[in-house]
Amino acid sequence: MQESDYRALLELALREDLGDLGDITTEAVAPRGTGRAVLLSKDTGVLAGAEVFAAVFRTIDPSTRVAFLLQDGAALARGQRVAEVSGSRRAILCGERTALNFLSFLSGIATSASVLVDQAAASGHALILDTRKTLPGWRALSKYAVTAGGGKNHRQGLYDMVLIKDNHVDAAGSVTEAVRRVRTRWGSRFRIEVECRSAAEVDEALAAGVDMIMLDNMPPADMAREVGKVGGRLPVEASGNMGPERIPAASAAGVDFISVGALTHSVRSFDFSLKLEATEDTAE
Repeated sequence: MQESDYRALLELALREDLGDLGDITTEAVAPRGTGRAVLLSKDTGVLAGAEVFAAVFRTIDPSTRVAFLLQDGAALARGQRVAEVSGSRRAILCGERTALNFLSFLSGIATSASVLVDQAAASGHALILDTRKTLPGWRALSKYAVTAGGGKNHRQGLYDMVLIKDNHVDAAGSVTEAVRRVRTRWGSRFRIEVECRSAAEVDEALAAGVDMIMLDNMPPADMAREVGKVGGRLPVEASGNMGPERIPAASAAGVDFISVGALTHSVRSFDFSLKLEATEDTAE
């Protein structure tokens, strides 16, 4: 993760939470002075987003100290002490919700990815991929969280890999023609993957010499047949409403990758709490 992945989003989040007046409750209630808060895990899962969590507090007050006891990708247990935040009480209270929002969202993605990675590995060799189905502005962070949970990134956007989908095939008239047009425009600059809806389209993609095949919404038996046809000549991806109920069979069918949109578009936030512990009254 790089600071550029989250800086603009972090600043937007603080602006929408603090407005022009700041935290008016904390300003009225909390005495000046320093204190310490502890971050606790309230469930089992995988940590992701430690860097951006810390950056929230340091943006509010650069003197705030954030010490994580675990690294991103580490397993979380219920009740576990995850990090300590020390510094101005007011800065801690002002940044609490924004910091938790980032950490909870990203750890939720990492936790889901970890579960699906384990499911796929239990029945085959398939790796779990993310998709472009991300909240606008959150793509870099969301894809980072997938990797923290053991998943892999598919393309980052529309600019770094050719993926010929059903609408492209229909617009061109066939898989063969769509691939031809891509090569006419871009040559061999980009890898080409083709989404195939049928055995006939898989045949076309193989004949066209593409780099990767996506099997779209195929039953496991059909996937296994097409994987056998490909014979290891190129990677095969399974896609289409993939979730815990379909991943084991898809992996058992022999595909190399399984792409899961729900990883980033239907996130269940991980549950953390941040509790003030210290009662120091050191003046700021």
